[in-house]
This record gives sequence, structure tokens and C-alpha cells, in this order.
Amino acid sequence: MPRHRRYVVAGVPVHIIQRGNNRSACFFDEKDNLLYLRHLRELASQFACSVHAYCLMTNHVHLLITPQTVEGCGLLMKNLGQRYVQHVNRSYQRSGTLWEGRFRSCLAQSERYVLACYRYIELNPVRAGMARHPRQYRWSSYRANAEGKGPSWLLAHQQYLDLGRTDPARRDAYRALFRHSLEPAVIDEIRLSTNGGFALGSSKFQAEIAQMLGQRVTRGTPGRPAKQRGSSAELERR
Repeated sequence: MPRHRRYVVAGVPVHIIQRGNNRSACFFDEKDNLLYLRHLRELASQFACSVHAYCLMTNHVHLLITPQTVEGCGLLMKNLGQRYVQHVNRSYQRSGTLWEGRFRSCLAQSERYVLACYRYIELNPVRAGMARHPRQYRWSSYRANAEGKGPSWLLAHQQYLDLGRTDPARRDAYRALFRHSLEPAVIDEIRLSTNGGFALGSSKFQAEIAQMLGQRVTRGTPGRPAKQRGSSAELERR
């Protein structure tokens, strides 16, 4: 069976999730998290990807990035995964697969879903019962985005910048978004789109992306698959 085609458009945000193999742990010590973030910073710069939000859970990773090239997202994740696996295998005298195959991802509509993805990612420890509030979880971007404490290499998406005219005003507005949990329907929509590799957004956004790529980017209906079109420059298969 052919692998599911991954859609990437330069300048369009991508929500990414990568899980440990068989949902097994992929972070074992504080130094693992620190090393992963160091490599993320270096490789994001190397492959022209802006990192907006992240969360390192025990057995999986969430990222929200905007690649500036079609190839950037795949190159970032490929090299990040390889570097980190080498570290884990050396440190814990292990071998074999660490990650659950290919990472999963979806394109996110800026105007409607980028801030929802920020919240989805940084609320992950709360949903998992690992923290009562996202600020209590060290390995996410919440304190950087909400309190100005954290990695200086994070780059705010325009939707975040539009929250206020100054940094303090933006942080105030951002913290206000976390006074309530995400609606279950939004959580389900983000999960479905990311796991399926679909475009996350309005029907207009989905139609625009589909026309741009020459591919269906929404969940299909049972039956004969649609004819595949699109150039290799537009469709990233890694």
C-alpha cells in the first residue's frame, strides 16, 4: 500500500506530532529534553522553519512550525529524529526503532486554527493529567508564549502578534485564552486532521489548498480513490 502523501505549502503553518514506537517512552531524563530542544533550535534555523509552539511529552512530541520552503518541514523532522535517536541509543545502550514511523502532520489555517493549535499543544499536559495548569509543565512553550520566560528562539506567528500592540499586551491576551479548555469539537478536529494528514480549516481554506496542490486534502468518502495529481515541487513525500 502506498504511503499517505504529506502536504506542505511554504509559508503555511503545520501542526506535527511524532510518537514513540508502540507509544513507548522517547524521553527518559532531563538531558534528553534539553538535547532535543537544542537540536530543534539548530535544525529549524538550518532548514528555514519558524517554531511557534512545542510540547515534549513522555512518549510523543507536538510542534507548530511554519516552513519557508516545501522541503523544510521534512528535512527538519528527518534530521531531528536521526540526531535524537543516535543520542538515545548511545546514552542507553539500545538499538532499533525509537519513533513510530513517519511523523503525522496537518496544514493549519492561520486565521482560524493557529491559536487553537498553540492551545492544543500547550494544554496537552493538562489533558494528560500531568499538570493542573500549562505553566506547571516545564517542557512546553507555554511559559515563553504566555509569560516571556523560555527559549528566545521561538518565533511568534502573526496571529499571536495580532493579540496586542506590545509584548505585555500580547502575553496578557494569550494567557486569557487559557482560562477555558478547548472545545471538544476543536480537539477532535485537530486530532483527525493531524492523524489523517488533512488540511485543518474552513471549507474555503481546504478548497484553496486542494486547488494549489492539485490534491484532495480532506477526508474522503468510501469508494474509488480520486486521481492523484500535483508536482513533486508542491508535494512533499518524506
